[in-house]
Amino acid sequence: MQKPHILIVEDEDVTRFNLRNLFEAEGYTVSEAINGEEMESQLQKNIINLIIMDINLPGKNGLLLARELTNNPNLGLIFLTGRDSDIDKILGLEIGADDYLTKPFNPRELTIRARNILNRLSQGKTESDNAIIRFNQWVLDGNSRKMTSPSGEVISIPRGEYRALRLLIANTGQIVTRQQLIKEMTGRDLRSNDRTVDVTIRRLRKHFESVEDSPELINTIHGEGYRFVGTVE
Repeated sequence: MQKPHILIVEDEDVTRFNLRNLFEAEGYTVSEAINGEEMESQLQKNIINLIIMDINLPGKNGLLLARELTNNPNLGLIFLTGRDSDIDKILGLEIGADDYLTKPFNPRELTIRARNILNRLSQGKTESDNAIIRFNQWVLDGNSRKMTSPSGEVISIPRGEYRALRLLIANTGQIVTRQQLIKEMTGRDLRSNDRTVDVTIRRLRKHFESVEDSPELINTIHGEGYRFVGTVE
């Protein structure tokens, strides 16, 4: 079996060197880039499975570069950065990052999170992600991770949003806890003050609210989680 290939996008030499050694010791193939131009070159030359990227980069920053990666459903992304404000974390997750860690970081925690994402990507190639789901005149295409609205607008959604929505729809009418959602989205357990699930639900609601007179499809069950109340065809 081919080893997963990780791309480190980091302009600080010592951090990039340490990350390479860390993941090579775990048995991964590792490439490096110091900016967006080198990242694009590596993506053209290699099949990359996971990118670990700083936000503060020369030229285009990591947030801008992440927007250019959202159309690749088989590529994972972890932000590893010194920017620890809630705004940056929320924005990074909204753009479509699979996870967000701040420096200084625990190397063991980083490798576990990376492995969880890579495992989910690998599993996703054999699970029924390519199913077409229809609900309330919306169409969710698991193969392309795109939704088509009742008016015909096609919307690309990040992997986390897709997994959360699929789990909610699979449990239509039932409460899905925040712990269940974060486990489905990222493979990890829910941490205190973790807003990943809330940001994801808010993004999904925005898609649905873009349609005039759209009914509420996701209810908040305070203290418990969320419930999908749409009509699945």
